Amino acid sequence: MKNRVYWYGGILALASHLVMAQTGSVYEPVRYVGGISADPQVHEGRLRYAIGVESRQTVRVNRTHPEMGDGSGWTYSHASNICYWNDTFYQQYLSNPVDEHIAPGQTLVLTSKDGRTWHKPQVVFPPYVAPKGVKVPKGSKGYMMHQRMGFYIAPNGRLLVLGFYAHAEDPFKEGGIGRVVREAYKDGTYGSIYFIRYSSHKATNGTQWTEKNTAFSFFEKSSDAGFVEACRALLNDKLMTLQWREEDNGLDGFYKNNLDKSLDIQALSYYHRKDGKVVALWKRSKTALSNDEGTTFSTPVKVPTLTMAGGKQWGQRTDDGRYAICYNPIEMDEHRFPLVIITGDDGAIFDNMLLVQGEVPPRRFFGRWKDFGPCYMRGIEEGNGNPPGNDMWLSYSMNKEDIWISRIPTPVRYEIKGNVEDNFDALALNGSVPDWNIYAPQWAPITVINTPQSTGKCLELSDQDPYDYARAIRVFEEGNNVECSVKIQAAQAQNGTLEFDLTDRYGNRPVRIRFDDKGNIVAFNGGVEKILQTYQAGQWYELKLKIDARLQGSFDLSINGNKVLEKAALTEAVKSIERLSLRTGPYRDLPNRKTPNEDPHPPLAGADEPLTKAIFYIDDVKVKGY
Repeated sequence: MKNRVYWYGGILALASHLVMAQTGSVYEPVRYVGGISADPQVHEGRLRYAIGVESRQTVRVNRTHPEMGDGSGWTYSHASNICYWNDTFYQQYLSNPVDEHIAPGQTLVLTSKDGRTWHKPQVVFPPYVAPKGVKVPKGSKGYMMHQRMGFYIAPNGRLLVLGFYAHAEDPFKEGGIGRVVREAYKDGTYGSIYFIRYSSHKATNGTQWTEKNTAFSFFEKSSDAGFVEACRALLNDKLMTLQWREEDNGLDGFYKNNLDKSLDIQALSYYHRKDGKVVALWKRSKTALSNDEGTTFSTPVKVPTLTMAGGKQWGQRTDDGRYAICYNPIEMDEHRFPLVIITGDDGAIFDNMLLVQGEVPPRRFFGRWKDFGPCYMRGIEEGNGNPPGNDMWLSYSMNKEDIWISRIPTPVRYEIKGNVEDNFDALALNGSVPDWNIYAPQWAPITVINTPQSTGKCLELSDQDPYDYARAIRVFEEGNNVECSVKIQAAQAQNGTLEFDLTDRYGNRPVRIRFDDKGNIVAFNGGVEKILQTYQAGQWYELKLKIDARLQGSFDLSINGNKVLEKAALTEAVKSIERLSLRTGPYRDLPNRKTPNEDPHPPLAGADEPLTKAIFYIDDVKVKGY
């Protein structure tokens, strides 16, 4: 049989019986073998949750009250990075006033000791001001920042923070100026800004960027020998610096590898397999292998089992010795949700697509290219620190507006066996909540606190966000016959809501109960909502449910020992249930895939003003089969 050559949309393909796409080889470096994919109709994708993920908003932008946000009042935030150094988390992101790639631009860093409580962002690379006499090249509209990499912990222990200054609106190649670096000190201050590398491309006006026509000195001019040593180590690290390639193709031969300069490979992520080979991951499902630490690579190929578009993908070896890849499983650039994780044992074969982040809050401020959903996830690169515990950490922007972080416990699980009995008493105040999935915006935090007017501890869900909510999810053993009880107390009776759902593995909600903002406890009996009774502020209400989760199923409900519903019809037909969901706002699935992404709209009314706070306490959660 002869080889045959085909042409598919600009891609030359060689079909041959001699070459097979063997998984783990250069022809297919990675493969997702799970048959589950995300349903684009709903935010959660009808996926199971990766159990115990804690997601917290670290920056909530605020245009009218900058002091309540990052201090600037800018509402485009994106391209976050994360590292762990000096027993501290460092999170970096870039920011523009309104739109992506529109000047001016700056880069900020914020820190945290536990990944849960974060300090206010600090500007580390301010908007670029060119030296006197240096003009913006024709066709450019000012200066911006763009970077695929944010941190580097050098072999001598120094922490370098990096960014890339460029011209708006196109920061790549001729649009670039150069990469800047400064050192982060243990006392929270930063060293001077230097250029560590200038763009190898000339600007459109023929300018070659050097120390003579840029705003900062070259790093070699620093009198700090340790800082210079750290910069040199970074420049010699082929894999770390390969993350820079997209902004500067390296016309001077800086990227000493065999990757053709014409290749469209963007936003490198990489990890080492157990056999020592490097797996390289790029946008749009592209992967390659290296046997020599990045000196040479196999030809990048598009992996057909990884569905993605222009959002980044992130891969790493996790603390349990396994591997994980995170991405948005959709072929649309404008809609980047949900955020999922797939895992495997060998870095080549991955299975079990699970949900990391299934929330998409409303985009409060319009901006160019502000795609819906959790965007551009980045974890902690090899060599950039390892926090205590066996957790995987992800940093990302939400709607390219706010900055978030997710802690993913490993090993990654999706099933629970046995009974659930959570009273929270053994947990640390303001600590993590094992086996609970936490979604906590800054204005709707979820916290372990001392139980009000009692002993022990409980979970507090508070909310003063006009467009978002707090959500806590407890996965339990999947079953048809389930008994569930939970104690709920509201700190108020005429403000705020708490929605209590029991769901199946796909997110369908057959049981729906609500503490409303008029002091009523209401529930659905089939498709009809019924007021069950009133509730008082400061009083505990124990809800006990007995659920027959079948296609024609029903449930019983008692409140403080009084039966208020018997054989109530399920709101949706399901085959089983496995999750309890508590949410301080109504269920949402907008924006959806049809929501226009680039249609301008004014800021959402009251987006920058906190509401009157509503607080709900949760305790003694018990679930078992019967």
